[in-house]
Amino acid sequence: MLTNLRVIVLAAGLGTRMKSKRAKVLHRAGGRTLIDHVVGTALELTTPEQVAVVVGHQREDVEELMAPRRVRFVHQREQKGTGHAVMVCRDALESHTGLLLVLYGDCPLLSVETLRALIERQRQSSAAATVITTTLEDPTGYGRVLLDAGGSVQAIVEQKAATPEELQVRIINSGIYCFRSDLLWESISSIQPDNPAREYYLTDIVKIFHASGHKVNAMHLDDANEVLGINTRIELAGVDRIFRERKVRQLMLDGVTIEKPETVTVDLDATVGPDTVIEAFARILGSTQIGEDCTVGAHSIVRDSQIADGVTIHPFSVVELSTISSGAHIGPYSRLRVGSYVEAGAHIGNFVELKKTRIGPGSKANHLAYLGDSEIGPGVNIGAGTITCNYDGVHKHPTRIGAGAFVGSNSTLVAPLEIGANSYIGAGSVITEKVPEDSLALGRGRQIVKADWVSKRRSEREVER
Repeated sequence: MLTNLRVIVLAAGLGTRMKSKRAKVLHRAGGRTLIDHVVGTALELTTPEQVAVVVGHQREDVEELMAPRRVRFVHQREQKGTGHAVMVCRDALESHTGLLLVLYGDCPLLSVETLRALIERQRQSSAAATVITTTLEDPTGYGRVLLDAGGSVQAIVEQKAATPEELQVRIINSGIYCFRSDLLWESISSIQPDNPAREYYLTDIVKIFHASGHKVNAMHLDDANEVLGINTRIELAGVDRIFRERKVRQLMLDGVTIEKPETVTVDLDATVGPDTVIEAFARILGSTQIGEDCTVGAHSIVRDSQIADGVTIHPFSVVELSTISSGAHIGPYSRLRVGSYVEAGAHIGNFVELKKTRIGPGSKANHLAYLGDSEIGPGVNIGAGTITCNYDGVHKHPTRIGAGAFVGSNSTLVAPLEIGANSYIGAGSVITEKVPEDSLALGRGRQIVKADWVSKRRSEREVER
């Protein structure tokens, strides 16, 4: 941690080119919001109280999202350019005399290592600031960096103001600076909105420093991806792809088998143990934790769930906010909804849905069942077509099934209900009352067979004709 470093994260803009009702920094890449990426990087450099996030559009949403990070917020009531966004931080940060880093909430690929190098470059120099630059084959839309013979920044020219000769320059401004705080606050009020947009451009600080006899250095990056900003959905998709390619590559290096890795989606906060196999088109999302020796079948989705060692999730299954213990089998075509807990060795089969249900060790629900708000003991068999009727139109009610019980196919269990251990429920039953241990419960109409009914009915129709 660098105790003599302050960080400003510019995150007030709406991002009109995203064509979205949502503020740009709230869009996601790699499973995290853009602002979360950037603030997370800043917090690897310094402490939360030294990070100021400039908020504007949808400030309440941004502040709520960032609240667990314990950073400071500065409200930019009107968005008047990058220079103005830094200006509004003056009261909060002007007393600081160390280094000041300016980051953008829509540049999530910038690494901690690069920023440490930027800070060290500035620390070792006498310059007023150091700015990150890079070279693009097509620099359209970016400010051009003009260097003097010694390699210092002579000027940064916005594309709209550039001459035809300046537009040929392919060295671009990333907008990421490390300043001497005292010189920044001494000079920033000199920035004026004398441009067609009537905005305060932070880039103008370069010529202001030069006029005062201060240099601005450049730190050139060979990897332009690091400073990619996001303005459109196309650019968002490109950054998302980079994050996910990195994640999948690292998992494979760590011992995870990923079939057709170009089709698999793994969020950055997910973890997967060695010797687990992830099949094509699977999605591992959120803060999911998957153990060793598991299989996640093709086209399955696992979100914010804990999966122990040796679990098999067969293809086309969905697991959300649930826990699966070792050796359990899920799917194919199973759905585990919020609050479900499958204990060791249990089997949840095709077209079975769980919601807030705990299935005991070794229990099975292999076909076509809905089990909601239920506690199911060990060694229970749930027959095909069984449902727990847990909702009365107003309230949810629990069902409890004891160890070793056998629930016959097509049973309807009307909650609140308790079924005792080692009891049997006859197939096709509607059960509305408590079933004691070691009992057989039947709740169905008696079968009636009318011999020759069809032939008699046929004869009557012939007479009618």
